Amino acid sequence: MKKLLLVPALALIFTAALSAGGGKQASAGKVELYMFISQPEYADAITALINEYKKVAPNVSINYETTQDSYPALLKTKLNSGDVPDIFTSTAGAEIDSYKEYSLNLSGQPLASAMIPAVADGFKSMVDGSGPYGFAIKGNFFGILYNKDIFEKAGISEFPQTLNDLETACQKISALGVKPFTSGFGEWWVFKHVAMSFFGTASSDPVALVKKFEKGDAKLSDYPRLYNDLFRFIDLVKQYGDDKPLETTLDREIAAFANGQAAMTIGQGAWIEEDSLKINPRIRIGFDGYPVSDNAAECKVVTGADQAMRVSNSSKYQKELLDFVNWWYTSDYGKGWFANIAKVVPPITAGTIPNLEVPKQGAALVAKEGSNPLSIIYSTDAFHTAFGEALQAYVGGTATKDQTCAAIERRWKEIDG
Repeated sequence: MKKLLLVPALALIFTAALSAGGGKQASAGKVELYMFISQPEYADAITALINEYKKVAPNVSINYETTQDSYPALLKTKLNSGDVPDIFTSTAGAEIDSYKEYSLNLSGQPLASAMIPAVADGFKSMVDGSGPYGFAIKGNFFGILYNKDIFEKAGISEFPQTLNDLETACQKISALGVKPFTSGFGEWWVFKHVAMSFFGTASSDPVALVKKFEKGDAKLSDYPRLYNDLFRFIDLVKQYGDDKPLETTLDREIAAFANGQAAMTIGQGAWIEEDSLKINPRIRIGFDGYPVSDNAAECKVVTGADQAMRVSNSSKYQKELLDFVNWWYTSDYGKGWFANIAKVVPPITAGTIPNLEVPKQGAALVAKEGSNPLSIIYSTDAFHTAFGEALQAYVGGTATKDQTCAAIERRWKEIDG
């Protein structure tokens, strides 16, 4: 599958003449819909979805553009110029209200009823509870993917659940001549995925904690889980990771992991499994949560839907637009698309888990242990971009720990406060 993650700086554009089968017949005349979304790793799957929809409405075409690099900035440029895509993406949670003025309230639509209630709740306004103002391209599991064969060769029988055990595991793996980690630190969004479990366990009420940071009423040094444990984890990854971590982008991280050059990935989840298997079909993948402390009970995976697909409330083809997205969630093809074509965790109640290790192991871990909060959705991607850039400076050695903390605190208040 050719994906943007192999050429991170470019945008892939797919244009398909759509028809529609199994949905309402669109109005007569040529209709063009514009879909501008992130998550290019699903480009082939969405193209397949578009091609299948050709069997329904021959007069409808979808211009599909996807990019990972600088997506939030590109989207804002489009919105500010009045070029509102018919379908666009944002983070769930806090960003639901950021783009509410451009988004259709999907309450009462068939797709809203088809969504898993907990997923739909993440797309509701945090101000007044209205919505949902979006739908999910997937559910997800976030955690650490690891190479079972390397762990077994190093004599590690179970994935480490504490930071002390993680450091010991790194020492054993290094003795094999293998890098314990590949980091992806060249991507700003990797840092928000890494930090998620640390913020989620730093307080009994992580939503309230985020609000305190937004108001400037909290410091990272007030919370040992953040000031000590998070930075200890990042230091371990830097010490036992890539030679040039800030040059390690998503494609390089996947390649290093799949080729057995590194035992663990960070900042990733279910979405990289298929690409890893294409590079090395024999890799035996394990999956677990982040060790965030010396309390093993806090090492849990994170699950949920962090990205919202938004439907424009100003589309001149709103009927055809709604026909398409409702077909996506309710047709027989659409319901099977998540597990069979996209190979993702379905965000709908009628879905099934795909036959991949990360979703299967993630589901089993959640059933056994529960999960840590999906805390990345409590802040906007504008903040998370600044957060990632501050930690890149720390990893690169151009900022101290205290300077990095001060930059994060300042930007949190400036951007989300």
